[in-house]
Amino acid sequence: MTEDKALTRLKNRLAQLDEEGRISSEGRAPVTLQQDSVGRLSRMDAMQQQAMALASEERRKAERGRIVAAIKRVEEGEWGYCLTCGEEIASARLAHDPSVAQCIACASGG
Repeated sequence: MTEDKALTRLKNRLAQLDEEGRISSEGRAPVTLQQDSVGRLSRMDAMQQQAMALASEERRKAERGRIVAAIKRVEEGEWGYCLTCGEEIASARLAHDPSVAQCIACASGG
């Protein structure tokens, strides 16, 4: 995968994450007690949905951070090299996820 193609994929995914975050912002809002609602079970369900939305937002933030770091590596000419050992990252690994920062050996702890 070329740096230009990787940069395009990374920027497109970043835009998708931003849109997903915008759409899901309502689900992360605080759960309020409504006296006229069905009761405790609907409040518990709303709280569970809120917790899932918050967890999804945390995953989006982490992925966003990886993507921003990868874009910076592309711009600095460092993309495609393992941050741990400095060796080239396999092209198939980069094709699968252009935001990876380690070769398979370093990522697996070996």
